[in-house]
Amino acid sequence: MAYTIGLDYGTNSVRCLIVNAKNGEEIAAFVFPYPSGKNGIIIDHSDANVARQNPADYIKGIEVSVKGAIASAKKNDKKFSPDKIIGFGVDTTGSTPIPVDETGTPLSFNPKFKNNPNAMAWLWKDHTSYKEAAQITELAKKTHPEYLAKCGGTYSSEWFFSKLLHCLNVDKKVFDAAYSWVECADYIPGVLVGDTKPENLKCSRCAAGHKAMFNENWGGLPAKSFLSKLNPKLGALRDRLYKQTYSIDTAAGNLSKQWANKLGLPQGIPVAVGAFDAHLGAVGSGVKNGTLVKIIGTSTCDILVGPKKGKLKDIPGICGIVDGSVLPNFWGFEAGQSAVGDIFNWYVDYIQPGGKINGSHEELTNKAVKLKPAQSGLIALDWNNGNRTILTDPRLTGVILGLTLHTKPEEIYHALIEATAFGALTIFNRFEEYGVKINEVINCGGIAEKNPMVMQIYADITGREMKVSRSSQSCALGSAIAAAVVAGKKAGGYDNFASAQKAMCGVKAKTYKPNAKNQKVYAEMYKLYKKMHDSFGVKDSKIVLSDVMKKMLELKEQANK
Repeated sequence: MAYTIGLDYGTNSVRCLIVNAKNGEEIAAFVFPYPSGKNGIIIDHSDANVARQNPADYIKGIEVSVKGAIASAKKNDKKFSPDKIIGFGVDTTGSTPIPVDETGTPLSFNPKFKNNPNAMAWLWKDHTSYKEAAQITELAKKTHPEYLAKCGGTYSSEWFFSKLLHCLNVDKKVFDAAYSWVECADYIPGVLVGDTKPENLKCSRCAAGHKAMFNENWGGLPAKSFLSKLNPKLGALRDRLYKQTYSIDTAAGNLSKQWANKLGLPQGIPVAVGAFDAHLGAVGSGVKNGTLVKIIGTSTCDILVGPKKGKLKDIPGICGIVDGSVLPNFWGFEAGQSAVGDIFNWYVDYIQPGGKINGSHEELTNKAVKLKPAQSGLIALDWNNGNRTILTDPRLTGVILGLTLHTKPEEIYHALIEATAFGALTIFNRFEEYGVKINEVINCGGIAEKNPMVMQIYADITGREMKVSRSSQSCALGSAIAAAVVAGKKAGGYDNFASAQKAMCGVKAKTYKPNAKNQKVYAEMYKLYKKMHDSFGVKDSKIVLSDVMKKMLELKEQANK
């Protein structure tokens, strides 16, 4: 018997999953919520764009989660023992860069910067750098349009260089003290192998290509001259960043003696190169050519892969087209929505309609599931945390249209879910518009698994059957699959991802098929959603919205007949 470990660093916690490499059976899991900040996030009540994390939570999370999972595995599987673990895989949020010193130690570990959020990890959802992102986009359009062509045409405030530039603009002491900046996805494997020096890290192809404009066609990272035009110090930093990147079939190194002793694991087992949670969530859900994996969490990511043959079109508004970023030897495509679960949680936890019990997700769902499409007369835009795809604009905000004095809490809840499904359809359409076919949709994450109403609405609005990954821990499973591949067949793993996914992945028997009657109504509503989407989101739009309210009232009247 051989087992692998998948470490999944999410927005609020780290999860350790121990998996039977033969069949993908998940024999134990342990979750460590980050203790710092609010739900693990360092926030600033004066600036809603701030979202940082304490890297000390990451280190503590390794020890607590792995030990906890091992203890559970011993109880759950009599055949298990720690010496049968053959490899480690790691996924994290991203882009989540960390300022570090020459040894790769986070600056926040230095007493001088201990309580400074700028010296901590800049979480993916930190949007403080929206001005810097616009500056990078403007300069690239003028001097290096090829940089933007492979990341959707617009550089985002969620990404690597905009965050670094913002730190330089607002806190020169932190920027100057940082020898380099490393992605969390590269830092954690470095910790496990016992070498975090920036020059020695095997850096993630997925992080570099999708968030830092890395491409071998122009020599890797953006040119030093380009970065220097943004700020000479940013240009100088390029010399202390990575020169090469690696896909997840590569070992970042071997588990160090220190961590092996601390965790009670075999010294020297391989640790896979890290990647972002969504990318490894796609791997754990069985992504392949023609399969779109939708990872639904606080935000969503839509991941596709495509064969490296023929001419590939650039796709405006997506988060990148990168060689080997998801699976080796395939193009990796990423898109997504900046908030989905976060929107539902905002409504339930912050607005609290009806109080904690009557306004809970469960009670609102029980009432909302009885609603027919358009019955409430409401239509919303899913931009409460900006728009990631296809507009790439963090300065867009949410909209709920059609409110009356009779609007009920469950109707708003239903409309917010519909809005996220309309946003998903907009992404699907953009991919297919540029020749990337979607033959199958597999969803993963807690919402997909626990809320049938959401999945049915997604099926009705997109007109596609919604499948759900067999694993409730698809990101961690993807990391465990990467661990099985870097361990190799001789150790009880696999020689390639296709064979590993065939053995270790699957989908649930229950699927959600479109309801033709609902689909017809939603097709009319989507026209109105798209009108609002383009009117508010597209610069210099001439679209008139005067008919949207009246049309929604007509649809409402028809639904209530």
